[in-house]
Amino acid sequence: MLAIKTLKTTEDILTSITKAHPQWKHLVSAVDHRVDRALAILRPQAIAEHRALLASLGWPPPLFALNSLDSDARTANQVANPLLTMQVDLKVQYSENFLALCNLQELQRQRKARQLEGHDREVALRQSLWVIEELVNPLSLASQRHFSKWVDKPEFIFTLVYKITRDYVDSMDELLQPLVDEAKLLGYSCREEWISAMVTSLTTYLAKEIFPSYISQLDEESVTGIQSSARISWLHLIDLTIAFDKRIKSLVDHSGILLSFDDDIMQKNSSLSVFCDHPDWLDLWAEIELGDALGKLKPDIQDENNWRKKVEGVVLSSYTDDHKSPLISNAFLRHLASVIDRCRSLPSVSLRSKFLRLAGIPIIRNFFDSILIRCQEAEGLTALTDDDAVIKVTISVNAAHYFESVLKEWSEDVFFLEMGMDEDDKTELESNSNSYGEVLPESSRRVIFDDEIKKLEEFRTEWVEKISLVILRGFDSHSRDYVKNKRQWQKGEEGWTVSKTLIEALDYLQSKMSVVEVSLNDRDFVGVWRSLAAGIDRLIFNGILISNVKFHNSGVERFGSDLEVLFGVFGAWCLRPEGFFPKSSEGLKLLKMDENRLQECMGGGKRWLKENGLRRLSVTEAEKILKNRVFTS
Repeated sequence: MLAIKTLKTTEDILTSITKAHPQWKHLVSAVDHRVDRALAILRPQAIAEHRALLASLGWPPPLFALNSLDSDARTANQVANPLLTMQVDLKVQYSENFLALCNLQELQRQRKARQLEGHDREVALRQSLWVIEELVNPLSLASQRHFSKWVDKPEFIFTLVYKITRDYVDSMDELLQPLVDEAKLLGYSCREEWISAMVTSLTTYLAKEIFPSYISQLDEESVTGIQSSARISWLHLIDLTIAFDKRIKSLVDHSGILLSFDDDIMQKNSSLSVFCDHPDWLDLWAEIELGDALGKLKPDIQDENNWRKKVEGVVLSSYTDDHKSPLISNAFLRHLASVIDRCRSLPSVSLRSKFLRLAGIPIIRNFFDSILIRCQEAEGLTALTDDDAVIKVTISVNAAHYFESVLKEWSEDVFFLEMGMDEDDKTELESNSNSYGEVLPESSRRVIFDDEIKKLEEFRTEWVEKISLVILRGFDSHSRDYVKNKRQWQKGEEGWTVSKTLIEALDYLQSKMSVVEVSLNDRDFVGVWRSLAAGIDRLIFNGILISNVKFHNSGVERFGSDLEVLFGVFGAWCLRPEGFFPKSSEGLKLLKMDENRLQECMGGGKRWLKENGLRRLSVTEAEKILKNRVFTS
């Protein structure tokens, strides 16, 4: 202790000289050299004395083979903690030795702080607590004698490490923390250091012995081509690792330690940090995880019941619509959620992001491919003229809409937002900044599912448009005689509220739309009827209103009745259907005007059209319609 105090005094003098006389660099360097030589002798001696004292106390305690895998059951024959059973004289001796080692570490920390002034010191200054390392190292060596017998039974390894960590963690607070506080080692929690050191020792063994063994089994499987249990064993190992980390986190959470769970802290308390130094192992895990998910999904995709039966009782917080989604979408989401849940345990954002891109995103793409193939098959067989083919497409659109809605809701979670841009993505700054270098609002930034959400949106838009286009073509075909009959607008049709040649087209329209309405979700159905209305509007306007026909008074009345019936079909889905037939509605309005007002139109141009509520017609189109109007006395 005297030597440490002397060196501490020397360090205080050096610190004051460095501040008062920064030009005395050579003098400070010469003294530093001598202090370093003294520390090189002092530290090994202090550690050797500490280890000898621990051995005399009976540390490490004997580790009995566990009879049960239930590590939460505290056995009656649990070994007494040597740290809590010390005699008074030994306790005094241990405390003095403990303080000496702590003071020595604090001295070294002060020296580094001075020497690294002006540099990024946080990483360099942050060291594990030496006294805790000296407790964990012999325990780790003793444990490994058991571990070597359990390579094929890793659950025993995790159980033993957790049991040791849990059984001795309380003594860290009760006995050692006051000594650390006395030594003025700021920022250290013995409890945290104990847990981190135990996890680190486990991680080291996993990286050195367990994972290489399992990888060799996988390599053997790939060479022989014989399907073995290697992949199942690997996934079991990952399951155990994740479960262990969750129990360790629970142990930390219940300790009352307030930790800022940044990546560095999480890595210290996670056995999955083994992947930090072995990114190729993470790739392998993602590959196996993806293969397992897709293998389980294959029979679900092939089962037609999963496409016919709908998801029931699902209400998303942001979407209250009935998506009419098939069960297959839930099957994909269930496996995706499982991958995401496993990904959450990884100790850094970059690892989580990478794993999700390797194992999660391909599941979404596989889902997209599945619904696209079904739509293409339906289109290829009948060009969607058959009701069954249309229903097949609507089911896929429903599945896409539901999947997209779930992804959008997930994307609002911070967990996904933080991994929106991969850390090695060189376009990150460009994506989040405008041309003036200003940071864009959060809403405009990318999230990890952005590309997949966009693809699903485009898929829905494309196939909704195809459905409406097929129905429009059918309507066009059934209304051909109606459109081509130019003479019918010269006289009325007594006894009919609608033209006979239009009835077949209207029946076809109602029949097809009733099929689509029943099978398609409400939001996308709106897209179908609006697109269809726009198409029929163009068809009537171009085929009748601005073609070479002559509208007499009775023809105008007849045309008005036809449009009224047509609007009535769409009136089931909106309050003002005429608003979705702007050209036809305004054309009819123009035809109904008296001769004097139409003469005004000829000279009033665009201004006159606007004043009379005709905003969708151009002057040229209005003039074409007027040329077709015939007034009879």
